[in-house]
Amino acid sequence: MRILKEFKDFAFKGNAMDLAIGVIIGAAFGKIVSSLVEDVLMPFIAIFTGGVSFKELYFATDGKTYESLSKAKEAGANIISYGNFIQSIIDFTIIAFCIFLIVKLIITHKKKEETAAVATISSTDALLTEIRDALKNK
Repeated sequence: MRILKEFKDFAFKGNAMDLAIGVIIGAAFGKIVSSLVEDVLMPFIAIFTGGVSFKELYFATDGKTYESLSKAKEAGANIISYGNFIQSIIDFTIIAFCIFLIVKLIITHKKKEETAAVATISSTDALLTEIRDALKNK
């Protein structure tokens, strides 16, 4: 029974719940950013690459040329789909940058709160400081 209590304390403690919530939000955030990359940015980039989609970039190891990636797969060709890899790198870079910006924003906000808390001295503390300084000067 002690193990169950320890597990319950761990699972429902703030840190474990925060981690679970963070993972769920992170997964959803990843989907949003992937959609941004795939549906918004990549079509824009395709304008400059002559309409070539990164997902269609591949290399057939049998030396044959196929109309498209799907045709190569249908033919059963052994392919290296490096376009998907490039797409994944772009997704990762944008997701990592967005997370960096969010973390930086949170840290900046916390620092502002900390400096505001340090700068604000209660009237009682101010009075005690004055009394202390007055006693030092006697």
